[in-house]
Parts: sequence; C-alpha cells; structure tokens
Amino acid sequence: MRRRELVALLGAATAGASPLAAAGIQRIGLTGLGTRQSNQPLLDALRDGLGALGWSGGSITIVDRWAEQGERLPDIASELIGSGVDVLVTAGTLATRSATRVTTSLPIVFVGVGDPLTLGVVGTLDHPGGNVTGLSLSSATLTGNRLSLLRELLPGLQRLGVIVRSEPGLERTLEDIRSNAHRMGIELFEFETTTGQALRLAFMHLQNDRCEAIYVASGPLGPAKRTEIIELAAQAHLPAIYPFRIFADNHGLMSYAVDERELFRRAATFVDKILKGAKPGDLPVEEPTKFELVINLQTAKVLGLTVPPSLLYRADEVIE
Repeated sequence: MRRRELVALLGAATAGASPLAAAGIQRIGLTGLGTRQSNQPLLDALRDGLGALGWSGGSITIVDRWAEQGERLPDIASELIGSGVDVLVTAGTLATRSATRVTTSLPIVFVGVGDPLTLGVVGTLDHPGGNVTGLSLSSATLTGNRLSLLRELLPGLQRLGVIVRSEPGLERTLEDIRSNAHRMGIELFEFETTTGQALRLAFMHLQNDRCEAIYVASGPLGPAKRTEIIELAAQAHLPAIYPFRIFADNHGLMSYAVDERELFRRAATFVDKILKGAKPGDLPVEEPTKFELVINLQTAKVLGLTVPPSLLYRADEVIE
C-alpha cells in the first residue's frame, strides 16, 4: 500500500473521533449542582483517587459541567454523553436522576445519592443491574449518631423539631429518625418545608411547641435556603445539627455528615474497574464509612452553649 493511501485510510478510520479518543485517552464526565468553584474539592478528590490508581494526566481527562439550577441537569447530561465520555460520574440525587433518564447504556457512577433504591436507579444494592452503580449517603448508624451528639450537647433533650422537605427517600429518612428518637425517649415534631413561607411557619411552631433543638434532615439546599435556615435557628435561639458540613462552615452550630471528599475518592475505584471492563450492574453500591463532625464555637457562644470537652475532642474540626 502506498503511503498516500495509508494516510487516507487512517484518516477515514479516525474521522469523527475526538483527538483525545484518537490518542487513547479515557474521558470521564462529571456533573452536579453548583459551580466549578464550589465543587472544586470534590473534583480534586476524584482526580486524586484516579491518580492513586495509576491514571495519570496523560491517560485520562475529566470533563466537568455544573448546573446552578436543577432544570439544566438533563441538558448537561445529554451534552456530556453526546461528547463521547466513557463513564459519567453524577454528584447527588438530581444529577443522577437526570442522567439515568437520558441513557440506559453509558456507565454511570453516582456519588452521594440518599436512597438509590427508592430513587429507582438500581435494582438492589448488592447487584444493581443495568448501567448504574456508585456510593450512597445512606448509613444504618448515621441518624442514631446525630441524635446521640445532640443528646451529648443537651443532656436533658426531650423535644426535637425535625425539618425535612419532600424528596426521594423521605419516608425512610423519617422512619430512621423516629425509631432512634423513640429508643432515646425523644419526642419529635416534624415539619415538611417545601417553600420559604413553610420554613418560617415551621420555626414559629417549633417555638410554640417548646422544642429544645432542631434536626435538619433535608438533602442539599441552595445557598439562600441554607442561610435562611441558619438565620431562623439563630433568631429562635435553637441549637441545630445539620446533614452537610457546609452548614457549619456558614455559622450553623454543628454538622455530622458523610465525608464527601472521601466519597469522590472512592468513586475513582468504580471508574477504574469500569474502564478495565467491569459492568456497573455487577458492582455493589457502597454505603459511607467515614464521617466528619464539625462544631462552630462562634455560634455556640452566641447561643450561650458550653460545648462539652468530649465533643470538642471528637470533632474533626472546631471553628473558633
């Protein structure tokens, strides 16, 4: 074969392929709510996890796209899938649900989904089936540990307000809180807050019902809603425990949460196995094993609370 014919043949074989694909570089899509800046630690954790497994910058690239509004997630998932990524990593419930509605064939690794069974993205945790697997936020011990931390902070705690919103897995979340509270002799007052007005009314009732603390059980919330909850708790002079570290970082009293960076490092193991030939449906969903306790002492002082030394000793971070 003449050189000119060989060049033409190779050109035809690679027509339509991206330069990265032609070079044999694996493309990983990553999507979720927020901005690149707010999610940079998670992106870095995924990249670090892949690097620890031998995927260098010359063998893999991460294509990340973020949505500040949930309505954009289906379009972003479609764009990433259409761009020729080999695996799609989805951060959170909304991104996962959007991606699974777009494709039933491209491998998806979800990270931080509260209840993947209720969401319907996997058949079972042990054998997900289909094209989806990943890491959930569910843990058999998480709810009980949060209530124990509140009781340690407030030894006489008997009346607890619970703030939730309608979302997949809500009933299971409430069942966990109810069973643990009953075991500990704590009376619950539950408030479903889907709007700002409902949230403000809930705090009025919390005070009228003489609640002594708040358990915020909702999934990820936008900056405005997080700020409003923290401010309402401060105005009501009520201690609160939150499900994500970002609350404590922004003047919430205390968070006990899954270490999200660890989840994204663990997600790299799923991506690695899939790129080496494993089927997502054969990889069991993992539950979290590492949690972070963050206490904001500034807020404790404003509330007039003395945090026991035992809690401060156990905290992963104390904000002073």
